[in-house]
Amino acid sequence: MIQPHPSSTLQLLAQRRFGPLFATQFLNAFNDNVFKNALLLLLAFQAGSVAGMSPAIAVQFAAGIFVLPFFLFSAMAGQLADRFEKSRLIRWVKLLEVFIALLGLAGFVFVQLEFLLFALFLMGLQSTLFGPLKYSILPQQLYPQELVAGNAWVESGTFVAILLGAIAAGLLMGSGPQGAIWCAALSVAVSTLGYLTSFGIPLAPAPAPDLKIRLNPFTETWRNVKLLHGNRPVFHATLTISWFWFYGAVFLTQFAPYVKEVLGGTENLVTVLLAAFIVGIAIGAFLCEKLSGKHVELGLVPLGAIGLSLFGIDLWLASPTAAPEAMSVAGFLAAPAHWRILVDLILIGASGGLFTVPLYAMVQQRSAEAERSRVIAANNILNAAFMVASALFGMVVLAAGVSISGLFLATALINCAVVVYICRLMPEAFVRFTVWLLLHFVYRIRVVGRENLPEEGAALLVCNHVSFMDAPIITTRSRRPVRFVIDHLIYRTPLFYRVFRAMGSIPVADPRINLDATREAYDEVSRALAAGTLVAIFPEGFITEDGEIGPFKSGVARILRRTPVPVVPMALRGLWGSFFSRKDGPAMRKPFRRGFWNRVELVIGKPIPADEATPARLREEVARLRGDWR
Repeated sequence: MIQPHPSSTLQLLAQRRFGPLFATQFLNAFNDNVFKNALLLLLAFQAGSVAGMSPAIAVQFAAGIFVLPFFLFSAMAGQLADRFEKSRLIRWVKLLEVFIALLGLAGFVFVQLEFLLFALFLMGLQSTLFGPLKYSILPQQLYPQELVAGNAWVESGTFVAILLGAIAAGLLMGSGPQGAIWCAALSVAVSTLGYLTSFGIPLAPAPAPDLKIRLNPFTETWRNVKLLHGNRPVFHATLTISWFWFYGAVFLTQFAPYVKEVLGGTENLVTVLLAAFIVGIAIGAFLCEKLSGKHVELGLVPLGAIGLSLFGIDLWLASPTAAPEAMSVAGFLAAPAHWRILVDLILIGASGGLFTVPLYAMVQQRSAEAERSRVIAANNILNAAFMVASALFGMVVLAAGVSISGLFLATALINCAVVVYICRLMPEAFVRFTVWLLLHFVYRIRVVGRENLPEEGAALLVCNHVSFMDAPIITTRSRRPVRFVIDHLIYRTPLFYRVFRAMGSIPVADPRINLDATREAYDEVSRALAAGTLVAIFPEGFITEDGEIGPFKSGVARILRRTPVPVVPMALRGLWGSFFSRKDGPAMRKPFRRGFWNRVELVIGKPIPADEATPARLREEVARLRGDWR
C-alpha cells in the first residue's frame, strides 16, 4: 500500500485510522497504572493489617499476579487477534476493562484483598489480550512511510501514560482515607472513556479467518515461540527488544530506592527522575522517526545500544558515594552536579527510544500478515520472561552487597556485551549503522520517486554504477532488505566478506573463469526473486571510469527469462568525482577532494514489465533518470 502524500508525524494523530487507536491505547496504559499503583500502595502501607503479610511480600506477590497472564494467555491472545476482525475485538477487550474496573471499585470500597488481587489478575489478562491487537493493527491502518512515526507515538504515549498513571495514583492515595476509592472511580471513568474511543477505530479485517483456536496455553505458547523462531531476523529483533525490557526494568524498579538511599531525596524527586527518563524515551522515539527518513532504519539500533551503555556508566560515575542528606527537589536541582544525573537519565531514555522503535517496526513489517499477532504475542512472552529475569538479577546483585548505582553499572556493562552480540545476531543492523554514519557524514542524500519501490513482492533493481558507495546508498534508502549481485572477487575481499555475507549478497563470476559459480549465482537470484525478495544488479558490470553509463550486459535478460518480475530502474546522480569514484584514477586515493556533505540524488523510476525490460530499454531509462548530472 502506497500513499503519495503520507501524513506528517503530528497530522497522524488527527487521522481516523490512527487517532482513536492512539487514544484507546494511551487510556489503557494510563488505567493499568492507576489501578496497579493504587493497589501496590494499599498493600505497601496496609497489607499487614489487611492480609497479615509483610508489605514487601505483598507487593512482590501482586506484581507476580499482574505478570502471570502474559505467560498463560499471550498465545491465545495472538490467535484471537489473527482470527477475528481487530477493531471489534478491541471493543470487547475494552468492555472487559470496564467490568474489571467496576470489580476493582467494589474491592476498594469493601477493602477485599481477594477481590483486588483477582481484579489485578484480570487487568493483566486484559493487557495481554490488548497487546497483540495494538501492535499488529498498525501495519493494517498505516502506510509504510508512517509505520515508524506510528510506533514512535505508541511507545512514547505508553510511557507517558505510565508516568501520569503512577502520579495520579500517588496523589489520590495520599489525599486521605478515601484515596483508594477515588483511584477506583478514576479507573472506571478512564476505562469507560477508552471503550468509547475504541468505536472510532476503523475496521481491520482478520488476516487468518480460518485459523483454529487452540486453548492449551502451554502447547500454544511453545508453538508461538517456534513460529517466531522460524523467522530468524524477527526472532533476533524480539530478543533484542526483550533485552531492553530487562535493562529498563532494572532502572524503573530501582528509581525509588536510588533516590532514597543514594540521593537522599523524597517521593517527589522519584517522580522528577522518572519523568526525565520517560521524556527521554519520547525524545528518542521521535528522533528515530526524524533520523530514519520515514522508513525502518535498523542502523539506529546499535546507536541506541551504545547510548544505553555509555550513559548508564556515566550515571554510575555521577552518583554520589557519600551518605546522602535529606534533599528536596529544589535542593537537588540547585546543585549543578545533579544536573548530570538528570541529563544521563534523559539520554538513557532517548537511547532506549532509538533502540526499540525500529525493532518494533521491523517486527511488524517483516512478519507474515496472517501470523503477525501471534508473533507479537510471542514477543510479549519473551518480554515478560526477561522482566522476571531482571527482577531476579537485581535481587542477586543487591543481595551480594552491591550498591544500587553499582547495579546500574553492572547492567550497563552487560549491555556492552549485548551490543557486540547484537552485531553478531543482527549483522544487518550493524552494517546499516556503519553505513548510516558514513553517509550522514559524507553526503546529503535526496531520494526522488521512492514510491516506485514496491512495498511487497519481488522486483529486480537496476542502477548505474558510479562508485563504491552505490550499493550502501541504495540499501539504506530502501524500506526493504535488498540483495545485491556483486563480483565474486569483491565478495571475497577479506575485509568485507562477512559484511557481504551478512547482507545476503550474491557473488557472480565470469563464466569464462568459473562456469559452475556463475550458474549457482543465477540459481540463487532465481530463488531470491521467487521468494519475493528485492534483488539489485549493476548491469554495466563495473564502476564507470569516465562518468558515463556503459552498455548493459545480458545478465538482466538471463535473470528475467528464468524469473519474470518487474524491473525498477534507478539512477545515482552527484557521485562522480567523489572519493569513492574512479575519476582521475583509482578510487579512494584522494580523501576529501569534494569536502563533506555533498549533495547526491537517487532517482527511482516506475517499474517496467519483464517482457519490456531489454538491456537497451533499461539503459535508456536509467540514462533518462540520471540526466546530465553525473
